[in-house]
Amino acid sequence: MSDILPFLKSIISVAGLSGHETPVANLIEQKWTPLVDELSRSKLGSIHGLKKGSPTAGIRFTDKSPRPSVLIATHMDAIGLMVSRIVDGFIYVTNIGSVDARVLPGTPVVVHASGSEEDLYGVIAMPPANLLPDDQGNGTIPLKYLMVDTGLTPNEVSKRVRIGDRVSFNTEPVEMSGGCVSGHTLDNRASVAALTICLEELQAKSHVWDVWALASVQEEVTFGGAFTSTFQLRPTIAVAVDMTFGKGTGSSDYQTFPIGKGVTLGIGPSIHPFLYKRFKEVAERIEIPVANELMPEHSFTDADAMQLAAEGLPTMVLSIPQRYMHTPVELVSMKDIQPAGRLLAEFIASLEADFIEKIVWG
Repeated sequence: MSDILPFLKSIISVAGLSGHETPVANLIEQKWTPLVDELSRSKLGSIHGLKKGSPTAGIRFTDKSPRPSVLIATHMDAIGLMVSRIVDGFIYVTNIGSVDARVLPGTPVVVHASGSEEDLYGVIAMPPANLLPDDQGNGTIPLKYLMVDTGLTPNEVSKRVRIGDRVSFNTEPVEMSGGCVSGHTLDNRASVAALTICLEELQAKSHVWDVWALASVQEEVTFGGAFTSTFQLRPTIAVAVDMTFGKGTGSSDYQTFPIGKGVTLGIGPSIHPFLYKRFKEVAERIEIPVANELMPEHSFTDADAMQLAAEGLPTMVLSIPQRYMHTPVELVSMKDIQPAGRLLAEFIASLEADFIEKIVWG
């Protein structure tokens, strides 16, 4: 079994906010290069890795009937912050993507200062209660009142920092008890790790279908990478791999899922029931525990975009449970990441040459 932990820790130790994914993209590209036959980046910066299908006796594909392909999509972008104003050397911020402001005070951050050759390190602080409006002094402090303190003088800050500069979380990865890992941006770089495991598993497996490994950009804000890459690559089917809500204190039974007990399979309008059925069958055959995740409207993953690309295509969602979603201290279990990668590989290996012809609704 591959030890994917060092790679996972490396990709949750760098920035890569939505629209500025290059730092993490470089690490993923380096890891995927020996695992795929072709690797490229889209015009928006998404990573496309092609693992070609195995030569199969008795099956011929022509230009008019090309080899079918499955797109496995993970997104590599991160939520974060952006400089909105500077007052007396203190940096006020707004959000990039959905940020849970409740846990931000005290969080170490990196200010990617456009007026400086080096990043600036700081911490998110909140003003004293007596300086806030009467109805804001208690409880959670809204993001608009929080600020980044870099320790620099107002003059130094004004020289280096500009409105619109990005601010990323700077919490270190922590290996916890029970095989868990905590850190920022595990949503969705834990899924990137799972897809990497899948590619490693496929090195020793025969698979008829071509495989497109996608690390998409801008999922947290626009689904821009999923829309454009799916249109460009035109796969036959697509699978989105993302995170879901892990069970914690006071959480509901049907909306959250245990950490370390397996992955979830989506059920809803964005998920084709035939793909769900095949994933379920494969999981049972290889004895990987799965739970049903209800997605009665949007899945809020790249699947929502991929399903609608071009003329539309059958799509599936596989998710890894995670606690503390969209915070600097997200938490996942390696016991879920490893099976997710194996399930993806076994699903791909199970695809017959005529699988798409068998797909029906109902």
